[in-house]
Amino acid sequence: MPKDHGIGASQKRREDVRFLTGTGQYTDDINVYGQTYCHFLRSDVAHGRITSIDTAAAEAMPGVVRIFTGKDFEGVGGLPCGWLITDRFGEPMKEPGHPVLAQGKVRHVGDPICAVVADSLEEARNAAEAIVVEIEELPAVVDMKAALAEGAPLVHDDMGTNLCYDWGFVEDNRAAVDEAIRTAHHVTTLELVNNRLVANPMEPRVAVAEYNRANDESTLYTTSQNPHVIRLLMGAFVLGIPEHKLRVVAPDVGGGFGTKIFHYAEEAFVTFAARKINRPVKWTSTRSEAFMSDAHGRDHVTKIELALDKDNNFVAVRTDTLANMGAYLSTFSSSIPTWLHGTLMAGNYRTPHIYVNVRAVFTNTVPVDAYRGAGRPEATFQLERVIDKAARELGVDPIALRRQNFITEFPYATPVAVEYDTGDYVATMDKLEEMIDRAGFAARRKESEAKGKLRGLGINCYIEACGIAPSNLVGQLGARAGLYDAATVRVNATGSISVMVGAHSHGQGHETSFPQVVAEMLGIDESMIDIVHGDSSKIPFGMGTYGSRSLAVCGSAMVRATEKIINKAKKIAGHLLEAADTDIELKDGRFTVAGTDKSVAWGDVTLAAYVPHNYPLEEIEPGLEETAFYDPSNFTYPSGAYACEVELDPETGRVTVERFAAADDFGNVVNPMIVEGQVHGGIAQGIGQALLESCVYDSDGQLLSASYMDYAMPRATDVPFYAVDHSCATPCTHNPLGVKGCGEAGAIGSPPAVVNAVIDALASGGHKVDHIDMPVSPHRVWSAMQG
Repeated sequence: MPKDHGIGASQKRREDVRFLTGTGQYTDDINVYGQTYCHFLRSDVAHGRITSIDTAAAEAMPGVVRIFTGKDFEGVGGLPCGWLITDRFGEPMKEPGHPVLAQGKVRHVGDPICAVVADSLEEARNAAEAIVVEIEELPAVVDMKAALAEGAPLVHDDMGTNLCYDWGFVEDNRAAVDEAIRTAHHVTTLELVNNRLVANPMEPRVAVAEYNRANDESTLYTTSQNPHVIRLLMGAFVLGIPEHKLRVVAPDVGGGFGTKIFHYAEEAFVTFAARKINRPVKWTSTRSEAFMSDAHGRDHVTKIELALDKDNNFVAVRTDTLANMGAYLSTFSSSIPTWLHGTLMAGNYRTPHIYVNVRAVFTNTVPVDAYRGAGRPEATFQLERVIDKAARELGVDPIALRRQNFITEFPYATPVAVEYDTGDYVATMDKLEEMIDRAGFAARRKESEAKGKLRGLGINCYIEACGIAPSNLVGQLGARAGLYDAATVRVNATGSISVMVGAHSHGQGHETSFPQVVAEMLGIDESMIDIVHGDSSKIPFGMGTYGSRSLAVCGSAMVRATEKIINKAKKIAGHLLEAADTDIELKDGRFTVAGTDKSVAWGDVTLAAYVPHNYPLEEIEPGLEETAFYDPSNFTYPSGAYACEVELDPETGRVTVERFAAADDFGNVVNPMIVEGQVHGGIAQGIGQALLESCVYDSDGQLLSASYMDYAMPRATDVPFYAVDHSCATPCTHNPLGVKGCGEAGAIGSPPAVVNAVIDALASGGHKVDHIDMPVSPHRVWSAMQG
């Protein structure tokens, strides 16, 4: 019988009440007395030298408080990159400056040049139109191969190159990989593109800053996934504000998908401007601004080679990737194509030799950073597409080929420096085959053919690394921040609890699932527990929410803090019951002396903690509040097997997804309903990437897909009802909850399943097509069918 409370219960999300009733508070809902409004004048050319800026007419316009240019930020720090990559020659990556407002040059369409602060948004916009900016337009470079060619226009003149780094991993394996491929019985080669995406969360970015001159304190309200990191980066590295003088608050946030992890120029600007004019400053992004100022995702061009022996065992994988950084290094951009991509190239398979080469390239485009999955989708897409192609070349069943090469013994150390602690890839594939009725596929294909359509089945596997860890290791790899998290459990005198967490909830359901964990440990009702997050003045220093880390890392800190609470509460209960604390048991919200009927309720113990009449203070200090930090010893490794059935219209090339199944191993699951919702959302985004979405620039660096008129987001009619299962669980062995992370899985596993299905559909119609790059649009499919 399903549980109705605690760990494993599909409880409805308590936070949805305020969202559905319109009482949530988002950053744009925040308005401060005396507030001004900011509008950015952005570059309409991709690359150019600023020769003059005339703000005189604009400054005289009604309502204008002040106009800022790059000159106002001379001597102010630029936006930092949070991860230093060392290339395969031992040299540090090229790290150009990233000014808050453009200084000397503009480097992509949307680069902010000036910022107008006025009494109203309309007045700010009107004044911005009156600013005269003279720009000497320079040749732009958008294509990565062209950017690396001799004589290419330089995005950053002082660097002398557009190459950020040339990273090889594992460099010591390179010769062995080359030899294994040279001598292999069969080698499959595939060149592919992982298309550039715009995250498009429902809520655009917003920043509101106020300054209190009386105590020299700044407060920033912002749409962020990690307020403490914004506070650290902006305070210490950009504006030089001491952390105790800077408060960052991320209230309700309407989706992030990675794009709200980073520290952006607009956040730094409003904080800086509020201090300068001594009035609050507010900026709200328009959707058009979001397309040209939010960090984009993906954008890789890759050649991958898979070598097999005569028995079809994998012997080597070699990849060569160009990764677009855009015009500047965003907060975590440098780590995405390297440590979050290269380390996952083993996938679910025993492959003894692997080498990954990544060249990161600057272009005159919007910076590229993490987007749901961040490096893991790119690795999975390469590997699962080349395996499918190999199966076709060898004439073997694609599932059988995967099964033959699965890792089956754990722990398993891969050739790319990570160790999978647990998993069961055979079980997830077994479950998937059960879910998809593979035996009935032939009949479904005939039904499609009777309608003049082609039907295809695509299958793939994935593994990802979540909860990036441990801090000492990632520090050696270049991370400029620790990757632990923290929780404070504050028990009130009457027994209710406030849990302050470093993670941030913006759709993950923390306010529901986190109380389930604490309630299970204490044996009390979830309604007694409140989760506090998003305000740096209230929560312990934590690293926010990204990389499917919340429950595995912050949840583990919460468990450790609750364990401390239980240990102290047992001591108090022991005094109340005149027994040793080692004899006290906690169950169903009561403390009992083992082997007796002597007990005391949770609420009596918590009251005694704050009214200490029954125990000596020299032994136990009053109060019941504990903090714990948790630094994981390893990543967690969720994995799964996905299947997609598509129907293809040969007359138009249009592809429709008819069925989709996902069998995932997330370890222990706290709230199955929330997990299912996370997988549903991820699959929708993966289908969007596979069939519809693409961020496109022309050769001059103009963004052609700058609105929903030109950027195709998936709609309800583009996705099917999903079959989702997470029963094949192998608990993580190194965190106290045994959880693995689920937020990115759907976006990682779905794109190759869709593309594999399209290729299979084409093959059923006699069209030998090795690959079609995403998005697999009707035009691309139709063109492939014409040869």
